[in-house]
Amino acid sequence: MTGTMAEPAFVHLHVHSSYSLLEGALPIARLAELAKADRQPALALTDTDNMFGALEFSDKLAGAGIQPIIGCALAVDFADQESGPRTGGLPLARPRLVLLAAREEGYRSLMRLNSRAFLETPPNEPPQIKLAWLAGEADGLIALTGGPGGPLDLAFGAGQSSLAAARLAALMDLVTVGCIDRLVIGVVERRLVHVEPDERSLGSRRCRRIHDSCLLPPL
Repeated sequence: MTGTMAEPAFVHLHVHSSYSLLEGALPIARLAELAKADRQPALALTDTDNMFGALEFSDKLAGAGIQPIIGCALAVDFADQESGPRTGGLPLARPRLVLLAAREEGYRSLMRLNSRAFLETPPNEPPQIKLAWLAGEADGLIALTGGPGGPLDLAFGAGQSSLAAARLAALMDLVTVGCIDRLVIGVVERRLVHVEPDERSLGSRRCRRIHDSCLLPPL
């Protein structure tokens, strides 16, 4: 066989549509147009707390010759945060995992998790899932740590490296027992103003060290 293998095309795995209120502005039809113009072979829809656009997204992307990937960005209770005086009685801001359906079982698991987030969360709190729920509902799912709003980056940003390591260990346990098909750490290189150069990407470097020690695939 002659010739060289084509370079793998870039695929967005964390995309918000207009179904993500205050976060996304593009209708799904426009996302399909942009992905086709960019020659992307696939695109993931990961709206926040909902899957309202899943059917439309699947139809529009398939019609454009692009593989649709259905996902959702869900807040997760790792059971490592407690309300206190600093929260002022407000609900805790939970970190978010991006969950992608790798096959039909994953899609069904994602629907159940999304439904439970609304049905089983106290009415005075935003919808969220418990990490323990993934043990029984994550078959066929790929988990992304979510970047800036994810469980690792938020912990690093608060100077809690041990908390980040504990959260990663909990996620890795789910991978080890087969509850999650794959775990991918999203590393975000942030350049902050008025911060010494050596400290600008400290969180990213720490995240990379943990990432490399676990032999996880890069995103």
